Amino acid sequence: MLHFKSLSEIHRFNGFPMPENPLFSAYRCLRTCDFGNREFTSDYYMIGFKKLKAGVIMYGRTKYDHDNGSMMFIRPRQVIEFKSVEYEEDAFIMFIHEDFLHGHPLHTAINKYAFFDYEANEALHLSPSEEKIIWDLFHKIEGEYHNNTDEYSRDIILAHIDSMLKYSQRFYKRQFINRTEISGKTVSKFNDALAAYFKNGLLLEQGLPTVNALASQLNLSPRYLSDLLKQETGKTAIVLIHIYLINEAKNRLKTDDQRISEIAYELGFENLPYFSRLFKKETGVSPNQYKKRLIN
Repeated sequence: MLHFKSLSEIHRFNGFPMPENPLFSAYRCLRTCDFGNREFTSDYYMIGFKKLKAGVIMYGRTKYDHDNGSMMFIRPRQVIEFKSVEYEEDAFIMFIHEDFLHGHPLHTAINKYAFFDYEANEALHLSPSEEKIIWDLFHKIEGEYHNNTDEYSRDIILAHIDSMLKYSQRFYKRQFINRTEISGKTVSKFNDALAAYFKNGLLLEQGLPTVNALASQLNLSPRYLSDLLKQETGKTAIVLIHIYLINEAKNRLKTDDQRISEIAYELGFENLPYFSRLFKKETGVSPNQYKKRLIN
């Protein structure tokens, strides 16, 4: 698999003009961008907008073939593949090396944008008004990149990229709401998957359910699932897993004569102190105190 360490390698391989900065480039694709029809990784963040007319984009093994105008966000060293891609309208792509962010607040802030860890089928689909906002920001970035190279250029470019990411976060919130209306409550499907995990005896076989395992059952990436659940319930996937487990523990404490350690083990907790801490965090009392209250 190809791995690009330098921006000049990426541009040369894809037939783009040589970059004007070794750590950052902004390139507008006119109908086509030839990425060589093979998998590759790079040391760069990639932010792109496109409307596919033909071809396929792959993130790892996940195929992207949407025909709506949408954005993609790729972290350094994430596998991506373009196959005979053609666009309905102009598209753009930006490459941002991690070093380009050093000393700027975005160096830390970029990690909070979970959509860099989403799968391709969870791309951000923009409305016409949202497209206009994103294109306006890109034109400002493009103008700085080509015309105003001075001591202010980098900070101005990063400020516009930061705005683009903030808008994208807002637009994803809108998409989460629309998606829920179309496909139903994710939290219901999540709880069904948890219930099936218990029913099928996976607790004893695989231990505590993980966000990754449940996300895989729901055909979502872990970060996208957690963000959807946070939108619907105000709680992340891992918190909802904990709540489910503690509710099950409370039920067993009410109905079973088992010792607390046995209940904890059957719920997948090999570490009894961890189970006790989690139980107290969710209920305000320890398992022993909870059981004593039931007896009294």
